[in-house]
Amino acid sequence: MAFIDGSVTAVALPAIRDSLGATLEQAQWISGAYLLTLSALVLIGGALADRLGIARVFAGGILFFIVFSLLCAASLGPVQLIAARAFQGLAAGIMVPGSMALVSRAYPKAERGRALGMWAAATTATTALGPVLGGALLSLGTEGIWRVIFAMNVPLGVASLVLLLRYAMPDRGRPGAPIDWAGAVLATCGLGGMAWGLTSTGADSLPALGIGAAIFAGFLLWERRSPHPMIRLGIFANRAFAAANLATFLLYISIAGILFYLPMTAMSAWGCTPIEVTLALLPTSVLIAFLSAPVGRLADRIGPFIPMSVGALVVAVSQTGLVVVAHDPDFWSQIFPLIVFSGFGISLVVAPLTIAVMAEAGEDEQGAASGINNVVARVATLVAVALLGRVATLGYGSAGPGLPGFGLLSGTPAHVAATGHAFGWMAGIAAVCALASAIVSALRITRRPN
Repeated sequence: MAFIDGSVTAVALPAIRDSLGATLEQAQWISGAYLLTLSALVLIGGALADRLGIARVFAGGILFFIVFSLLCAASLGPVQLIAARAFQGLAAGIMVPGSMALVSRAYPKAERGRALGMWAAATTATTALGPVLGGALLSLGTEGIWRVIFAMNVPLGVASLVLLLRYAMPDRGRPGAPIDWAGAVLATCGLGGMAWGLTSTGADSLPALGIGAAIFAGFLLWERRSPHPMIRLGIFANRAFAAANLATFLLYISIAGILFYLPMTAMSAWGCTPIEVTLALLPTSVLIAFLSAPVGRLADRIGPFIPMSVGALVVAVSQTGLVVVAHDPDFWSQIFPLIVFSGFGISLVVAPLTIAVMAEAGEDEQGAASGINNVVARVATLVAVALLGRVATLGYGSAGPGLPGFGLLSGTPAHVAATGHAFGWMAGIAAVCALASAIVSALRITRRPN
């Protein structure tokens, strides 16, 4: 639920904008508000699980997620939906660490890295599945069908609770375990300010970006001095661990940015229907699901840096292809093969990336390392949506005045050309980020096979 809802709005945003009268900036925050609170609070969720008990906190996160999903479904305007999405992300921040901790606790240390790798593959596959699911629902064509995207979390949540109560090992937690609330507030305000600065096109954008960056710097200083930090910054002294997280950050900017804006582009300018976008994105989830396990075994034998480098390079080549054909493409003969090729590259990276992160962390920091890498991926997604949205606005506007706006439905040649121009800019930045991830992986992920 948590990872599908991070991406499920990608296909639904044109319908949501039309239904609620949302601007492009508001559409970005429908996704960004969720990612912001999830990114900032996921490590606090882990601390709560330590204090109150993993299964208990996980169940509480699921219950809150159900409630706020219903509020998303019932929203009558964009501001209401953004607020509900922020609280939904808060619930996800409580829920996600519980799933990681349950997996970690269920396996011995020798098998824990591979188990968490499977967890990471599942989260990446479901993130890619989000637009597919959203497109399938929108293909029904009913007015307001986008609300079902959020309401469907009710049966999923109930099923999750039943499974949790039946199979999870009970624990009482550690009632005295400290929680870094100050770090959570600083992280949320810092990330929120930077996201606002990247998203806004007004005069407040640069001040917001600067204030957000200053607050986030304060968060890092606090984490260095805090007796019970959310993130032990000393773990980044390990260069391979730091490089693996940098590669994660760069790659997820590339992946998440295209995953978010390609459906909007395809439906608003390239004449695609929601079901066509759904079918085009489906192979990515299938490739991740089927290839992650064998690629993980390969990474155990030859080391993770080779498949990571190759996979990121494949993604970079795919995004470069999107730049070439973005102006006014034939979707099925030009865009679809590039999407599949990118999905293949992603499937080469997911499991080796987790293996690299877990291999470089000490035995007593496996959970923290997994949590940090997860936060890095979520923050990268937040940055991608905000940054590339700004790029889309600039690229679209540079094509000329009097256009309806990026992401709005229109078949005029000027709108098609402007949208393709803007998407080409976004794909170019995505390609550069993926190439940088490949270079970092090749130069810095140095662990050799056992």
